[in-house]
Amino acid sequence: MNLAQSFVDVMFAQGRWRLIPMGLGTTLLIALCAVLIGSILGCTFALFKISRSRILKTVANVYTTVIRGIPMATQLMIFYFVIFSPLGMSNAVVVAIISFGINSGAYCTEIFRAGIQGVDAGQMEAGRSLGLSWWQTLVKIILPQAFRTIVPTFTSEFIALIKETSVASFIAVMDLQKACDNIRNATFNAWIPLLSCATIYLILTVGLTKIFSQLEKRMARSDRH
Repeated sequence: MNLAQSFVDVMFAQGRWRLIPMGLGTTLLIALCAVLIGSILGCTFALFKISRSRILKTVANVYTTVIRGIPMATQLMIFYFVIFSPLGMSNAVVVAIISFGINSGAYCTEIFRAGIQGVDAGQMEAGRSLGLSWWQTLVKIILPQAFRTIVPTFTSEFIALIKETSVASFIAVMDLQKACDNIRNATFNAWIPLLSCATIYLILTVGLTKIFSQLEKRMARSDRH
């Protein structure tokens, strides 16, 4: 049996290929929602870290230390089996979105903090001398400059997050990885489903990398003008 026939028998017999777009859709949904939650949390805790409040700094430090110090798979199962299941939440996709969002937030916190602190301190002083409040200076002067510097790191975090969602299958989420696992279990053929899964992830990451690279180039050109 040739390679093409094997691929057709494994992926297309009994409509098994339909699992792939369904799983891919779930993967992208989790990643997009999680990066949105992570951005909000990251911005919030980054401001905590640069604040003058020792309490807020401590809260932010504990959050980033704990979340970044525990493997994502372990966090996911803790959120699902220890926290949300006893509360009656059985929607695995929602739990995955929350879990990945909280995890992404810890990394986004450091990305945003580094970006904000990377802006010259004189910018804050200049804003205050113009009569702007600390908050107005932060929003109108500091954050726009910080955003330009964090784009490459932030986009890398998003791409990494897409790959990390493959562990969502640990709580029975029908994502891309789980879809390919189901095909593998149904056909007793490991290499075709797994290599197909790897190829799709590779296409996603390479494609997004090129798109974000173009975005960075356009932003760099606009800065020069």
